[in-house]
Amino acid sequence: MAEEPTTHSRPDNRRRQLLDAAARRFAAQGYVGTSIRDIAADVGMLPGSIYYHFKSKEDLMLAVHGEGVRHIFEAVHDALESATDRPWDRLEAAAVAHLKALCEDNQYAMIVTPEFLRGFEQPLRSEIIAQRDEYEALFRSLLNDLPLPDDVDRSLLRLSLFGALNWVTTWYQPGGDSLEDIARGIIGLYRHKLDPQTK
Repeated sequence: MAEEPTTHSRPDNRRRQLLDAAARRFAAQGYVGTSIRDIAADVGMLPGSIYYHFKSKEDLMLAVHGEGVRHIFEAVHDALESATDRPWDRLEAAAVAHLKALCEDNQYAMIVTPEFLRGFEQPLRSEIIAQRDEYEALFRSLLNDLPLPDDVDRSLLRLSLFGALNWVTTWYQPGGDSLEDIARGIIGLYRHKLDPQTK
């Protein structure tokens, strides 16, 4: 029988265990295919005890997705810390970090891929998109810094760039081009088309 957490178990440790277990289950079985009972069994808890830490399965899903977004944000932020001040170089550094974090072999990375997030219903879908939008604001700032022609729609450019980078997760296989080369190649295509200095 699953055991209740002892009085010595720290709530933050239990929360981390639940997040990790939920991420593994969601990545392997999908959100719909995972039950609270599954997650509770993985950490040795009674199903009802999960609600001490998360008010619902939806709340747990949002926390897992938020953790995945935070991980990618930190990877991009760290890359920008060591990047040059040149706008295109900074965008390239961010794209490389984004793609590497997204393709990492861990459950949190899988949770934030576009393929995983398809099919969520409202209001959960809107809340997930809101978390993603907070992260995408970082790229919005990077794109706003680019010296682009006045007629370029930067919002459309951002959506196009994320589409190109995120799509890599559906076909990438280790052993071919590196993730760094792929990300740099994608940015290079945009720069060749949009940067007046490359003309």
